[in-house]
Amino acid sequence: MPLDSKAQLALGALQKRHDSINQKLLRHTAAKRFFIRSGLIAQQLRQKSTRILAGAGLTGALLLTPVSANLAAINVGQVASPQSRSLADALRSNLQAITPHTPTRLEPQQAAPIEEAIYTTTGLRVRAVLEGQQLNHQVGYVGYEQHLRRYPGDNLIEHDDEQIAGIAPGLGAWGYFAKSRASFTTQDYLREKYYCVAQTLYLPNWNQDFVRLRDWYKYRKVLIVNPASGSAVVCDIGDAGPSKWTGKQFGASPEAMAALNLSKGPRKGLVLFLFLDDPDNQVALGPLTQPINLPPGINK
Repeated sequence: MPLDSKAQLALGALQKRHDSINQKLLRHTAAKRFFIRSGLIAQQLRQKSTRILAGAGLTGALLLTPVSANLAAINVGQVASPQSRSLADALRSNLQAITPHTPTRLEPQQAAPIEEAIYTTTGLRVRAVLEGQQLNHQVGYVGYEQHLRRYPGDNLIEHDDEQIAGIAPGLGAWGYFAKSRASFTTQDYLREKYYCVAQTLYLPNWNQDFVRLRDWYKYRKVLIVNPASGSAVVCDIGDAGPSKWTGKQFGASPEAMAALNLSKGPRKGLVLFLFLDDPDNQVALGPLTQPINLPPGINK
C-alpha cells in the first residue's frame, strides 16, 4: 500500500535521524570496526526495519526521541522492554517453586511441570529428554566461557561484544564454525555468539556411540533459563565441558551469560538447561524477550 504524504515525510525524517545516529556512532572505533566486518547486510536490515516501523506506527515515537537517547540505548546494548520484563517476571514466578535448587538430573515427574510452565509462558517446547537423549543434568551451574575461534585466523578483536572474556586458545569440540572468513555466514556468527557448553564427554555411552552422539549434539539448540531472574536465552551446543572438578555442569558464551544476567560478579549461576524441540529450525538463537508464536503444527 503506498504511503500517504504524512508517512513519507515521517520516513524521510526518520532516515535523516538514522544517518545522524550512524555518523555519531561510527566515530567510535569499536563500533565502526564491527559494522565494517560483520557482513550483516545493513541496507536490507534498514529497509525491513523501516517497513516494520511504519506498519507498527512507531515512526512518530522514534522521531520524538532525542538522538542522545537513541545513542545511549545503542551503547547499553540491550534495553529491557516492558515485554521482556513481563516475560522474565512470568518465568521467574512460574519456575522458582518447581525448580530444584541444586544440580540434578530431572526425573520425569519433575521435568513435566517445568516443561509445561515454560511452554505456557514462552510458547516453546523444551524437553529434558529429546529423541532418547538426556544429559546428566538439566539443573546445574553455568559458567562464563571465552569466545571461540570461528574460522582460521579469527582473533579477539573480531568479536564485537564482551571482549573482556578473551578468546580460547583451542577450538570448540566441533572445530571452526566456518572453513574460512570468506565462507563465514550470519548463522556461523550467531552460533558462536550464543554457544553453550554441555558435558557430553561424561555421558555413559559417549565413547561407545561417539560418532552418532557427536553428530546429534553438534549445534543442538537448548533453552537456558535463570530461574532467579527469569532471563532466558536460546543457545546451541558448541563445545564440550566443563570438567567435573570446576563444580559447574554447563558453560555459556560471554553474550549468553550477559543475557542471563550472569556476566558480572562470580559469573556463575544455577540454571535450567533443556533441549529445545525445534525440528523445523523456527526459533532464532539469542535472548528470549517475548513469547514465541510459532506457525500451526510447529513445536507441538
